[in-house]
Amino acid sequence: MAVNKLPQAFDVEPMRLADVDAVMAIEKSSFRSPMTPQLLLEEMGRDWAHIDVVRDRARWAVVAFSNYWIVADEVHLLNLATHPEARRAGHASRLLAHIIETGRTRKCRFVTLEVRRSNAAAQRLYRRFGFRPVASRPTSSTPAQAIETILAARLDRW
Repeated sequence: MAVNKLPQAFDVEPMRLADVDAVMAIEKSSFRSPMTPQLLLEEMGRDWAHIDVVRDRARWAVVAFSNYWIVADEVHLLNLATHPEARRAGHASRLLAHIIETGRTRKCRFVTLEVRRSNAAAQRLYRRFGFRPVASRPTSSTPAQAIETILAARLDRW
């Protein structure tokens, strides 16, 4: 297998206040019920919340973000989204690998998340990282008939 020895053109780093507009643009283009800028700012102030971005070094642009909580021995992924023009470039995988590594470093045992059953691309991504379904339920947002699948991955077995 060939290994790319070129420097990475992207960095994963904590979100900054200056990134709010870029993250909100991704949020609005990715979710039917996006969070508000106020909620995003509140999330940034929570000790247990982590919002990370993938930054394109050449353009200094945010191309993806994740929002996750670390509580006790669990990581709970709330949001993972990529700008529509930057999709299918590995940014979601880059962020998910970072989240899993952060969980391992903090001695977490699980990563959990909820994903719509209709989001096949996200489900494929999560399966590649070892997530398995543990439950399902109606989604709390519209449309009312949508079903979320709760997925979990064990970190203490990797």
